[in-house]
Amino acid sequence: MISINIQKQLHMAQGMGMLNINVQISSKSFTAVYGPSGAGKTSLLRMIAGLMQPQQGSIEVDGVTWFNSVTKINHTPQNRDIGFVFQDNALFPNMTVEENLLYALPKYADKSRIYRLLDMVGLQSLVRQRPEFLSGGQKQRVALARALVRQPKVLLLDEPLSAVDDLTRVSLQNNLQQLHHELGLTTIMVSHNVPEIFKLADNVIHLDNGLVKQNETPARVFNILNAQHGLTLLGEVVQVNNSEIFILADGNIIKVKQALQTAHLSIGSKVSIHAADLSLKKLS
Repeated sequence: MISINIQKQLHMAQGMGMLNINVQISSKSFTAVYGPSGAGKTSLLRMIAGLMQPQQGSIEVDGVTWFNSVTKINHTPQNRDIGFVFQDNALFPNMTVEENLLYALPKYADKSRIYRLLDMVGLQSLVRQRPEFLSGGQKQRVALARALVRQPKVLLLDEPLSAVDDLTRVSLQNNLQQLHHELGLTTIMVSHNVPEIFKLADNVIHLDNGLVKQNETPARVFNILNAQHGLTLLGEVVQVNNSEIFILADGNIIKVKQALQTAHLSIGSKVSIHAADLSLKKLS
């Protein structure tokens, strides 16, 4: 269990404000941190990691105090059991994939650990390559593997998939899902992508102007609760014409006929698609 009760004054989207967080995160859960730009999402991750210090409060992980403003405990990032992946993968450009992971490996740890991780993210054949020869998705896989080399309890992800194309994003989501479950991680990820949150997260901390607006399941936060619709997909409108709307959902394009309830949609609109809205066609 991660218990966070912290306060810090920050520059936010609406000017100076107080980040005031009081939440508990279950061990081995996948939590998304969602909200508008300037709400304090990245600052929250940085304070968990020890890269930014709260003005007051405490952070405890599985009964171990990482920060406490009263008792003056403040563990360094190196002494917090975390892995951190940024939007910018922050790889060493002069090192190969293998060397980037070896750099993060504890001194007396078994080197086979890095090859297992590279196998899990599908990069076994690229161990001798430098970052300049890798695609954006491959770089993020290396960054993810490197963050896990020290076998952390907590994985912190600051919009790690926002700079890759949609198909690569879906593939990386699958990697994340696999690693989260197989390694028994407690994962906290900042994301603006609603379909991504639905796919990956057990719970959503919805921040707005430094305050926790909601701390619920994705279905409750995004108000998709009506069971009579059955299957629900989350997607984004990518094309609109007079008769049809094209929606990217879970890596696929879905075509929907224009109707009264879709007339206000435009490219970039985030939408939910319910089974009741779709028809079936036998393919074989």
